Amino acid sequence: MSRNLPNPAARLRLACVLLAGLLLAGFSAGAAAQARAWLDRSSIRAGETATLNVETTASVGGQPDYSPLAADFELLDRGVDTRIEPGANGMIARSRYTAVLRPLRSGRLTIPALSVAGARTAPLDLTVEAAPAPAPDQAVGTAELYMESVPDDSNPYVQQAVGWVVRLYAAMPVLSGKLDQPAPDGASLTKVGEDIQYQRTYNGTVYTVYERRYLLVPERSGSLVMPGAVFEGRVGTTMIEQLMGSGGDPRRAASRSRPLQVRAAPADAPQPWLPLRSLTLSYRSTPQQLRVGNSASIIVEASADGAGLAQMPELQLPPIDGVQVFADPVQADETFVGGRPRVKLTRKFSLVPAREGEVRLEGLRLDWWDVGARTKRTASLPPLSWTVGRGVAGAAAATNPAAAAARNDAGGASPAAAAPTDALEPTAADGAVHKGWAIAAVLFALLWLGTLVWALQRRAPLRAALPAAAAAAAPGQAAPATLKLNLPALRELIDRGDFDHIASVLRGLATPPAADDDELVERLGDPAQRDAVQALRRARWGGGDGVAARNRLRAAFAQGPQWRQGRAQPASPLPPLYPPSAT
Repeated sequence: MSRNLPNPAARLRLACVLLAGLLLAGFSAGAAAQARAWLDRSSIRAGETATLNVETTASVGGQPDYSPLAADFELLDRGVDTRIEPGANGMIARSRYTAVLRPLRSGRLTIPALSVAGARTAPLDLTVEAAPAPAPDQAVGTAELYMESVPDDSNPYVQQAVGWVVRLYAAMPVLSGKLDQPAPDGASLTKVGEDIQYQRTYNGTVYTVYERRYLLVPERSGSLVMPGAVFEGRVGTTMIEQLMGSGGDPRRAASRSRPLQVRAAPADAPQPWLPLRSLTLSYRSTPQQLRVGNSASIIVEASADGAGLAQMPELQLPPIDGVQVFADPVQADETFVGGRPRVKLTRKFSLVPAREGEVRLEGLRLDWWDVGARTKRTASLPPLSWTVGRGVAGAAAATNPAAAAARNDAGGASPAAAAPTDALEPTAADGAVHKGWAIAAVLFALLWLGTLVWALQRRAPLRAALPAAAAAAAPGQAAPATLKLNLPALRELIDRGDFDHIASVLRGLATPPAADDDELVERLGDPAQRDAVQALRRARWGGGDGVAARNRLRAAFAQGPQWRQGRAQPASPLPPLYPPSAT
């Protein structure tokens, strides 16, 4: 008698069982939970709310204990989002808990450490300004739905980074919609970070505020008009619409257009031109001693108020006689505080002495313009000096400073030991298995399998999304093939990418790709674009002004590269090597 083969449904169930076993086997049952917390905003006004985020890798029982918050905050809403992802020791479940907090008083408040699944978060600070929130600048809209646009400076200097905040106020649920802020003529406008959402009470009405932040950089002095932001969407007016999240009434709101008067750079301003609110320089770490051929490191930090990464000059140490300096890539941390941008730059420099004796590092200096006091200032670091001792790694290290710079500092710490310790990666448990992990693993496996069954039944074709071509080119590598023009990606690259990456992408946009920068300049048809590429080359290799180079690239390539029209190749005076054959 022949043996019956399982039907397709049975084969699908068998595959699901096998996949469930593999999934459960892949979980790290002994992973120890870790937790961290952060706020969506570090400063708010009276009447507003802040969102507390707590992330943990606990399997079960990870709900944070919010009871310590009761002294200073009212807990308005809570939520949780859990996802499964690969970790160092297998699959891990990462849960993010959100809590909407309304401060009970003004001043500097502390979010205490919270317990979550046996771990504790670090305390956080929140500043609550005593002054009530300003009245929204209502324009086109209704009392239940309106908008405002607010700059942090209405009279900025040319090339000054201006924080631009757009807020949508809604006293009813927003079911769907689109918010658009057109860019003005004579300035660049870049969206900064993700949108944030909070609540604000005004005239006894509680509004949900949707806030979007931009970086506005005027490119010329004179009058500049910022167009109004526009929202078009649907809001829920009935309980059914609010519960279902569909339907609703169409609504439109807009903010007023705002004029700005852009001031020219003063005649006595330092060059390169750097308008800021404040700038501080500091040493994060310095070596105690130097030895010939051995690498030691200095870490320099610059904190600027009123600038984004694109406005800041590159951090470079002055040359040191008898010492080779190797710079790591700059680490940038961009934030948006008080309605304007701030950036913190950190860079590590490896020092490799080539001889014994006294060496001196002159302090790094950055000249900048104080836009508040309207005067020039200088941020500087104190000089450092060392007595270089005899090398301990042998002559090979002394004759190969590049290899010595690639090694760790004199302490001998390994790269793994130097890695940051605040990352949310699980560590191996000390033999104790979390008692609820198996239950959580089964639940997550069932959810995953349910999604798999649904997808197999639908049998929907998968379509891979093509990445932005401008972002696909690896930094420092020549583009191997012609890239497809993506203007938003190109603008983002010019604002934030390193100079080698920008040059590589511009070469790859040519058809066929340009072999080098000289060919790129020759094939560009716009003189302004050719001059901008030359400024980029000087900034890369000739000590040119990097900020000015970015500004010229941003203006010249706003609409993409303009190529020369193809020209016929002149006829060669030499006869062909192989005469054409008769047909």
